[in-house]
Amino acid sequence: MPQISRFQGITLTMYYDDHIPPHFHVRYNSQKALIRISPVSLLAGEIPLKVKKLVVEWANLHQAELLENWELATKNKPLKIIEPLE
Repeated sequence: MPQISRFQGITLTMYYDDHIPPHFHVRYNSQKALIRISPVSLLAGEIPLKVKKLVVEWANLHQAELLENWELATKNKPLKIIEPLE
């Protein structure tokens, strides 16, 4: 599962050939969640509210890049690293 970004202890990844809708995976400590790309929203899992807000902010800033990575992942092509939230 390729890592696409990492910031403030939050790891963001995407699986190759994953199920729809387009989404990415979030890991924070032992907690995990799936975040839908468009519209940006929690699909499954549980992460602290503060972490969720940071991830949603990041995803809204990088929505086009996330969708591009989703397309690459469906074709089993290398994913691009996306700038972290500063």
